[in-house]
Amino acid sequence: MSPPPFQVTRFDRFQRRVGEVLLSGLRGSWRRRSLIVLALLLGFYGGQNMTALWLEEIGRRPQVVLVLVLVIELMVRLRSRFVADRTPLGWLLLDNLRIGLVYALVLEAFKLGS
Repeated sequence: MSPPPFQVTRFDRFQRRVGEVLLSGLRGSWRRRSLIVLALLLGFYGGQNMTALWLEEIGRRPQVVLVLVLVIELMVRLRSRFVADRTPLGWLLLDNLRIGLVYALVLEAFKLGS
């Protein structure tokens, strides 16, 4: 005897949507997956270098962080305005660059103790 089918509830639909969003980056060819991971790592690398270089040359931490936050906010606003239901590869790469950059900034803030 087979078990009865599960009911499709709002929570079940929510769980499925969250799973699809989280695993959407892992679908596709190896080229797509590797580009997505490389974009994440390059964003982190760029964030580390930008903060270290700009903080040494300029020496004004609040202005550097403000510029980076404004650039990140602009990227988020552009993505939400132009991207429809299915996210193209270019926007996924831009998102992963942004995520890597934000992670580098947060890690730098924890290292500096501010």
